[in-house]
Amino acid sequence: MAEISAKMVMDLRKKTGAGMMECKKALVQSEGDFDEAVKILREKGVAVAAKKAERIAAEGVVDVMKEGNLTAIVEVNAETDFVAKNASFREFVQGILRTILSKKPANVEALLALPYDGSDLTVEATLKDKIFTIGENMSIRRFELIEGVTGSYIHGGGAAGCVAKFCCENGVENNPAFPEFAKNICMQIVAMTPSYVCRNCVPESVLANEKEIALTQINNDPVRSQKPDAIKEKMVEGSLKKFYENACLLDQGYVKDDKQTVAQYIEQTGKELGGKISVDLFVKYERGEGIEKKEDDFAGEIERLVKG
Repeated sequence: MAEISAKMVMDLRKKTGAGMMECKKALVQSEGDFDEAVKILREKGVAVAAKKAERIAAEGVVDVMKEGNLTAIVEVNAETDFVAKNASFREFVQGILRTILSKKPANVEALLALPYDGSDLTVEATLKDKIFTIGENMSIRRFELIEGVTGSYIHGGGAAGCVAKFCCENGVENNPAFPEFAKNICMQIVAMTPSYVCRNCVPESVLANEKEIALTQINNDPVRSQKPDAIKEKMVEGSLKKFYENACLLDQGYVKDDKQTVAQYIEQTGKELGGKISVDLFVKYERGEGIEKKEDDFAGEIERLVKG
């Protein structure tokens, strides 16, 4: 039987990130063959990842990276907030962003098949290694690549993030004040969660639905239902105005100065910087958005333990 030294264990741990005991077991099983031990740990990682795949991963981080004219935003999920703060997990997410920016994959499936940044392993294999090493289910949920003049903002250490794309005249994007302006717009989007840039961006089907809801509410009201149709139409228009103020970025009140709308803030900034500015699009991610999280019933669990 080959003698397994502490240095061998440490070298294997440095290479794979696996726990000390797992590394020692792999070296014993491989009779000291380092490459075979790495292979054993990889295979264990795949098996562990498969077992954990059903566990809900609704925590994690949203992160952004910019390189030249390209900006990438990604959401990577884990099971607990504790892991989301782990330095190894954070660096893994940064590596994913670097991979996205350099390889420009079309979707998550294509991303998983690519070599992970600076590695001979694929992104999928690296993800499975992380699941094995850290001990939680993880997933790369979504990403977006935006080309052009952008601003970004990450809230709460990765709880939410936004990238906004701008159209600028006279090179105003090169003004030293522009990044702060762009960040302010992204902060607005994260804070107020608009669905559209402007009124013209709202689909007709959404508007028709909003009108129908407003008219139904009017007709179900004993007093308002007696009003003439022309008055009802004005009421519906009032409801739509409120809808626009909530759903459309440009119609929203600017969070840093509620005396003006976002549209007015953008126009004012354009004048100050010497060129017209408009928002082309934005992408906002909120960590775990739409994922059904497991609710822990601690009181019920304690009661079951007490009763045996």
